[in-house]
Amino acid sequence: MFVIGTAGHVDHGKSTLVRALTGINPDRLREEQQREMTIDLGFAWLTLPSGREVSIVDVPGHEDFIKNMLAGVGGIDIALFVVAADEGVMPQTREHLAILDLLQIPAGVVALTKSDLVTDPEWLELVIEEVREELQGTVLERAAIVPVSAATGAGLPALLAELDHLLDQVAPRPDLGRPRLPIDRVFTVAGFGTVVTGTLSDGRLTVGDEVRIVPGELSARIRGLQSHKTKIKEALPGSRVAVNLSGVDAALLRRGQVLVHPGWLEPTTLADARLKYLARAPWPLKHNALVDFYCGTARVEAYVRLLAAEELAPGDEGWIQLRLLEPVALVRGDRYILRLASPSVTLGGGRIIQPHPGRRHRRFRPEVLARLEALARGTPEDVLLQLLARRPVWEARELLRQSALPLEEASGALHGLIAGGQVICLANPVPPKEALPQSGVGVLLQSAWATLQGQIRQHLQSYHQKYPLRSGMSREELKSRVQLDGALLNQALERANQEGWAVTSAATVRLAEHQPVPSPEEQRAIQRVMALFRENPYLPPSVAQVEEILGGELLQYLLEQGRLVKVSDEVLFDRETYEEMVRRLVARLKEKGEMTVAEVRDLLNTSRKYALGFLEDLDRRQITKRLGDTRVLR
Repeated sequence: MFVIGTAGHVDHGKSTLVRALTGINPDRLREEQQREMTIDLGFAWLTLPSGREVSIVDVPGHEDFIKNMLAGVGGIDIALFVVAADEGVMPQTREHLAILDLLQIPAGVVALTKSDLVTDPEWLELVIEEVREELQGTVLERAAIVPVSAATGAGLPALLAELDHLLDQVAPRPDLGRPRLPIDRVFTVAGFGTVVTGTLSDGRLTVGDEVRIVPGELSARIRGLQSHKTKIKEALPGSRVAVNLSGVDAALLRRGQVLVHPGWLEPTTLADARLKYLARAPWPLKHNALVDFYCGTARVEAYVRLLAAEELAPGDEGWIQLRLLEPVALVRGDRYILRLASPSVTLGGGRIIQPHPGRRHRRFRPEVLARLEALARGTPEDVLLQLLARRPVWEARELLRQSALPLEEASGALHGLIAGGQVICLANPVPPKEALPQSGVGVLLQSAWATLQGQIRQHLQSYHQKYPLRSGMSREELKSRVQLDGALLNQALERANQEGWAVTSAATVRLAEHQPVPSPEEQRAIQRVMALFRENPYLPPSVAQVEEILGGELLQYLLEQGRLVKVSDEVLFDRETYEEMVRRLVARLKEKGEMTVAEVRDLLNTSRKYALGFLEDLDRRQITKRLGDTRVLR
């Protein structure tokens, strides 16, 4: 799932464009509809020409509501940047563009709205040139500019095609097994209770999950999930989702809190960060300046502690420590924005490097600055988690090699991730950390193990439904279906065996609950065939005769159950007769030393065809060995 967010100056037609594209009016508040101006976040969705369904977050453009704009724009994958063709670049055009650039939104397209109001082609060219110049040096530098009209529909197909094209190049949100939903709306639905909405990242939410809301230390359970007004059982990373919660009062919740699984995310009032101070900032940033801090959907006041300078000039970058006046749930790598409330101006932004520094840093300390520089390049755990998100399963040695980290450091980090449960090791017991750089053991994210389990279960269930009498699917067939290296698949199956939901043998795999049981009609056919074997045990019916009576699946069932033994393409014996024939032949060979096919035929009172098939089977099993025309014991 992907989320597209609008941005642009007030009254440039963002909501009108969204309505033209989706048929949904994103202005949900009565005041918005009366004033014809977006005040708070609006939401819609559409299906692109490719069939891909996407969410749209519509944000206000008026400078008085930038705080609401920032609550919606942080979770988007693509920016739909709107500039009116009859007005061109305006103040909030520039401010919204600066915000998109600070947040490093990965891609975007410029919709030149109200193009039907421009009758002079030269004016349109001038506006396009002005917009292109404004985009230089930002994340939207290479964005396509598409003239459109919500009134006439002109350009809308080209705009949709460009959105499709951009989404082909945007990576899906990774599933790190630690879901978090920054809350942007809270409301109550009669008969259902508390509902929160947001854009999900870093993991999945499932109906029935126990969750925690931070800050606030509140616990709840997911009663239901919806996306685009459709009930779902599981929400995936990157999706807009409404979560119906039980066990918590809506009055206790607010925009800016984060819904997570219990046990991993703690709020903070101190955070280390890298700050890019905008060149358009009205004055230098002083140490301990009081600002508004925005991250995700949260907004709190904060003091900015400059760690390596007395002040930051417009256009400079530097290390800062944020002292937040209220706790905020932050994760390393989160993007943030700093603003002044009065006068209303965006100052800058950057990336959270350390959300839990533990204490206030002393300023101008080289060791502090060196540590922040190292953290900015990524902790070993972060590097490994990012690599793990790219591939379903890794060999430990290959993962550590690809990380380009010092092996001792990387091994310790991987061992810690396994011990903490974020990473699954397919081996049991887990190798010691010093052995990991040479180990071929499989490692994968917890979420990837859940996905792999689901794939294996699905393939085995389908196989059991198609072949209910077979004891299981061959390992080779399962390998081709899950497209996993044989050694790693064997490790995964061994873990499944240990967890008790799959049963493995040297050649096959089955679900633990699967037991092949013939129907009453099939049981009668089996009894009829087995009676034929008992009537003439040394001259039994051929493979073709038995298959004609039973069919291939039922014959295969008897072979897998060991009730029949197939010694050649044509010859079968029942198990008891076969074992009795082996005992008699071994005893005679111990007496005589060697025997011809004719002598074996006479010993067992059978025909040459059956005796020869029987002896060739014993040769394969290495009970006998052929020497010229005779057989001897191995």
